[in-house]
Amino acid sequence: MDFVTAPDGVKIAYDDQGEGVPLLCLPGLTRNMDDFEPVLAHYRDRARVIRVDFRGRGASDYADFATYTPMQEAQDVVALLDHLGLEKACVLGTSRGGLVALMMAVMARDRLSGVIFNDIGPEIMAEGLANIMDYIGKPPAYGSLAAAAAALPDVYAGAFRNVPAATWAAFARRVWREEGGALHLRYDPKLRDAVAPAFAPDFEAPDLWPLFDALDGVPLGLIRGAQSDILSAETATEMRRRRPDMAFVELGDRGHVPFLDESGSRAVIESVLEKCA
Repeated sequence: MDFVTAPDGVKIAYDDQGEGVPLLCLPGLTRNMDDFEPVLAHYRDRARVIRVDFRGRGASDYADFATYTPMQEAQDVVALLDHLGLEKACVLGTSRGGLVALMMAVMARDRLSGVIFNDIGPEIMAEGLANIMDYIGKPPAYGSLAAAAAALPDVYAGAFRNVPAATWAAFARRVWREEGGALHLRYDPKLRDAVAPAFAPDFEAPDLWPLFDALDGVPLGLIRGAQSDILSAETATEMRRRRPDMAFVELGDRGHVPFLDESGSRAVIESVLEKCA
């Protein structure tokens, strides 16, 4: 792991391993680079896998929560590309990471050799946003990683099936840290304050479709969990209508978000990487 300093002085953690096409892995809202461990293990011999912790997450510095925005995070990513001397990279964006890729489509499109969206698109389901507010910034409900791993299959039973116990154990370790006989968040709890304005009665969600359309000519991929509460089937269908050349898979036994170790997920990633080579 290494660090790059953003223009405002915040240190952004990243990990850079492997050789080949630069594959820039951007995590979800409350998640971190460890979510991409399966991607690193599978692709490090054919891609340069660059994993990032957004500000306020993982090993990156906590900052003013007002800067926890997709636009600021996109600026941090561009600073990292500059630091690494990379003109272009293929972005693999999970949830929030995909929104950051959309920001890059209008502020740094020339830095994108491809974009793979992991269960995210220009429209977000209200159900999923409400579920996020149920847990974001709150202390973990479990006393240990082992207890969490044991409980997760039931917690996610409505959206995830056929998930090995080892995968749930890895999931728990990536989401929380165990210390002093308790679990702790691996992100700044003030992230809740950063997203709270989206739930104000007068909030109007921005139209992100022009950002998606700005990716015209950029190789695209889309991975959707069939039980997703964030990316609707209708939004995925519209994305495919606008970009019929986009690699696509819908995973029947996954919700939000797929783990990226699924054969269908790998097929989409590989399809886009080939076009980025």
